[in-house]
Amino acid sequence: MKKKSKSRRAAGVHNVRLIGMIHLPPLPGSARATMAVSAIVDRAVREARILADAGFEAVIVENFGDSPFAADHVAPETIAAMSVVAGNVVQAVRVPVGVNVLRNDALAGLAVCAATGAAFIRVNVLSGVYATDQGFITGRADEVLTRRAIVAPNVKIAADVHVKHAQPISQPDIALAAEETAHRAGADMLIVSGCGTGYATNLDEVRRVRETVRDRPVWIGSGVTADTVAECLSVATGVIVGTALKRGGKTTAEIDPVRLRSFVRAAGR
Repeated sequence: MKKKSKSRRAAGVHNVRLIGMIHLPPLPGSARATMAVSAIVDRAVREARILADAGFEAVIVENFGDSPFAADHVAPETIAAMSVVAGNVVQAVRVPVGVNVLRNDALAGLAVCAATGAAFIRVNVLSGVYATDQGFITGRADEVLTRRAIVAPNVKIAADVHVKHAQPISQPDIALAAEETAHRAGADMLIVSGCGTGYATNLDEVRRVRETVRDRPVWIGSGVTADTVAECLSVATGVIVGTALKRGGKTTAEIDPVRLRSFVRAAGR
């Protein structure tokens, strides 16, 4: 029965429209860590329940507070802490839960999903080469898909195309990069974002990606607000939202109930 539950959650990811971000405070072992894991769990579970109750159809747990990030191999304590947090979130809500291990440790994300029943991972660089503030990051789709087949075959992969906080090196054309990420690298969902966290996404780029890759959901990954969500959802199949829901529009702040209600109402929920 448990395996069937995991499969249903993963399968449902394709149809979600509102995906809420749970930006975790610095985890144990990171440069700015101060909070106990139990306190981080309490905050993450509280936010997940708030988002799910408001009508969000999926959430993503992300180690946002761990900057400066490791490029593609996080420490064991990061994986352990992410597993504890994600596992509690999975148990707390009925919506699909995603995992993003920054900056680009997709194998760690799969490990967390395998241990907790989380439904999908976000991979910042699945295909191609990008210049980032962590240096050059190269997609390793072969390793990711091979490992998924072994440890978490039901887990879906949401992959960024021209990921934020980065410059594409291998394929500057976003439509071609999207095609390669979907059809050559095997992403189940594609994400198009602005230049950084909280920055608006170019909707013309989203349209190009959707026109090129018609057989995958395309999510907008940054900058969606109550003022723009209706237009964004007319272009993309889903939106990932975090900063716009926080007090003062600050990514690391608590969820603002007024902002949340305004956003959900604008999204037609």
